[in-house]
Amino acid sequence: MLRLSFALAALIASTGIANAQDAEAGGEGGATQSTMARLLADGYEIKGTAQASSRYIVFMQKDKSAYACQFVTVTTTRCGLITE
Repeated sequence: MLRLSFALAALIASTGIANAQDAEAGGEGGATQSTMARLLADGYEIKGTAQASSRYIVFMQKDKSAYACQFVTVTTTRCGLITE
């Protein structure tokens, strides 16, 4: 059951990250993007992690908003809003 939860979370995260990429490219995704450092500075907390293939996804939450952050490199993250 835990693996299924992580698999679903990774699927949701990949959708949020894809939307963030669309927004970055000027698409209509409308997703808010950020970095993990900025989210931590804003008071977001790490709530979970998942590994999707060779990528790592970190889920962060503050109140009712949540972000999924993908590690692009060891020091660079790309985060997309998955809830509002």
